[in-house]
Amino acid sequence: MGSRILTILDAPQARASTRLADVQGCFDRWEQSLSRFRPDSELSALNRSSGGKASVSPTLAAVLAAALRAARQTDGLVTPTILGALEQAGYDRDFAALADADAEHAPSALVAAALPVADWRSIRLNERRGTIYLPAGLRLDLGGIAKGWAADRAAHALNAVGPALIDAGGDIAVSGPRADGTPWPIGVDDPFGGNEPLDILLLSTGGVATSGRDYRRWQQGSHKRHHIIDPRTGTPADTDLLSVTVVAPSVGEAEVAAKAVLILGSAAGQAWIEARPWLAGLLVQADGTLIRTATLDAFRWGAMHTDSPTATTIAHTDSSGGIPNA
Repeated sequence: MGSRILTILDAPQARASTRLADVQGCFDRWEQSLSRFRPDSELSALNRSSGGKASVSPTLAAVLAAALRAARQTDGLVTPTILGALEQAGYDRDFAALADADAEHAPSALVAAALPVADWRSIRLNERRGTIYLPAGLRLDLGGIAKGWAADRAAHALNAVGPALIDAGGDIAVSGPRADGTPWPIGVDDPFGGNEPLDILLLSTGGVATSGRDYRRWQQGSHKRHHIIDPRTGTPADTDLLSVTVVAPSVGEAEVAAKAVLILGSAAGQAWIEARPWLAGLLVQADGTLIRTATLDAFRWGAMHTDSPTATTIAHTDSSGGIPNA
């Protein structure tokens, strides 16, 4: 899914090793089902179909259901139907390969007109029966939805052995307080590249996710592109926000909210998140201005402590998709 995974289980080594290996196997299976970057994945096969009714596995059905819920909750700002627009913008391969592309294999320098994003309401999913109906030509990208779903599932599975933290490319799920009863410290990385985190968040349960246009960027002809597509235009979002970090009851919900706020921009995005008091957010504008929701103080180390936790205890949330410092 274009990301690397960090798994931390706060339990004795003898109990943890086997379960951690099991979780790695789960991620391998989820990748085989959900990745658009693997030509042999279940999602890729579905995208190659000619539309109509198809059977899907329980894993793909569950993530598709989560993606459609996200579309409903955000009025279509976060939708799985953006694959064509992503490819049109040049994001046509795993980002590591995109970043390393030579001139011969770089994204096309000819930037065509925006590609309309298909209406997610045209998808018919029966999760119980494991069937989906797609109109002809409609293709799907599950991106951050899949990462959030996987991180939440993995944290829940590990909680039977001990408190767990799962970082799926910057989307962090926490199953409960650490074994000593303290929360997990999570640093919010500076999208401008500073060495110090913008905030340190204390999380005992739930999730935190960062969406940004600071890392997954590339040049397409004379155009600078990023991977956050605004479905209203079919092009990378034109927003005054550089990154958005959200704390939510689950990392899946945090990932969806962070992306929606980023697309909306600072004014509309702040209003959107503040209308949902179960969410907390840190919005970083392109000019460096920080906007914190009032609800964020309940999680901020700086609002509760005058000292700082040691650097070795901090996991980091960012939009890079790589393994964070820990």
